[in-house]
Amino acid sequence: MRISLTSAILGALSSLAAAAAASTQQQTTITLWIPSSQHLPNPHALPATTHATLTALRKAYDAPLTASGTFSFRNVTPGSYLADVHCKTHVFAPLRVDVIEAEAGDGKAKGSASELLVRAWETYRGNDWENKGQEVPRSGGESGRFAVRALGPKEYFIERGSFSVLSILKNPMILMGLVSLGLFIGMPKLIENMDPEMRAEWEEQQKKSPMSSLMGGGQPAGANPMGNFDMAAYLAGQGKKDESEPPSGNNNGGGKKGGKR
Repeated sequence: MRISLTSAILGALSSLAAAAAASTQQQTTITLWIPSSQHLPNPHALPATTHATLTALRKAYDAPLTASGTFSFRNVTPGSYLADVHCKTHVFAPLRVDVIEAEAGDGKAKGSASELLVRAWETYRGNDWENKGQEVPRSGGESGRFAVRALGPKEYFIERGSFSVLSILKNPMILMGLVSLGLFIGMPKLIENMDPEMRAEWEEQQKKSPMSSLMGGGQPAGANPMGNFDMAAYLAGQGKKDESEPPSGNNNGGGKKGGKR
């Protein structure tokens, strides 16, 4: 019992010492406000649960949204803070707020409230803390407020894509089919408009082509179109084999046998 009473007394004394140390520190008031923009035409339509926070190491402040669309943080001590606006319907850009002690001068007594200087910059999540963005001006002078920029409404669901004919036409297979259909329809018309001499030359080349025999062009009735076609020679870029040429394998073989005894 004596040990618990001693610990309670020590805890109360430590809390009193902390409160006394905090009371000796300089404090200021920081005000944030939400201006009307393209993403948020009417800031007064935000939910009543909207609030802002100032967070730092071992320090945290919370301010609700007022009827005038502002957030007021009172009794803020010097330090570097992250200002966030928490809202269910919209996303806001975070701010870095620095409360620093200005040097006493210009006839101002040391320890006055005017020695605290407040500056704010736009910051970016995931970057180094020293990577400051554009400085946010304080409207209304040193006792004014900082504007918090609205980035846009929150989207909790992804809209399902609707059916579109253009999405079908963007398919590569459909495009290849349309090109083939255009060639199939347009090629006969191009041949009809050709010069007679050029057309006759083109028809003659088509008759000499090995592929014409596969399609049955120029073959007598009942003949096999694959009879005189050599696929290996066609792929090698050669013409038809000379049938009168004797096979070279028999001669070589005979010579070898004749030379041996």
